[in-house]
Amino acid sequence: MYPVHDVDAILLLALSLAAKRRPAELVEIIAAADLMQGAIPAETKLSDSFYRLSEYGLICAQDGGYTLAPDAQQMMAGQRKKADIQERIYDIKESLADYHLNGEHAIILLAVEQFAAAISEHQATKKSTGKNLLAPKPKPAEIESKRPGTRKPFKSFAARRRKEG
Repeated sequence: MYPVHDVDAILLLALSLAAKRRPAELVEIIAAADLMQGAIPAETKLSDSFYRLSEYGLICAQDGGYTLAPDAQQMMAGQRKKADIQERIYDIKESLADYHLNGEHAIILLAVEQFAAAISEHQATKKSTGKNLLAPKPKPAEIESKRPGTRKPFKSFAARRRKEG
């Protein structure tokens, strides 16, 4: 696939996160991209990327949402689990550069206005007091279950030996 853009890799990564169990809506894809990077790409870049990736058969529309095609799922399965976001984007860009078009695929045309509406909806849900399911959950502070100064009773070597024997 030529040329390969950063937005293409970000979109594939966001789609793999948002569409794990069912096809994702645009708002969910935008939320996943925001969660990964802390920033959302421009609407025009997202629209162009959707066009490119669907033209190459890596993204498909399904049940009112969008999901990864089998080739893209295979690309994402080859990712290292412990790599950070920048390393994953680089690896996806390498995979996209090596990818060759296989036949013709249905092209997904999404207007810039659709992306703008999805971004504004995501921004509104971010500011609301409702629960954002894609937000990382805070780790609980360690709760000290033992009172200070308490410890297990001492068992002598002889007591342990009698118990074993």
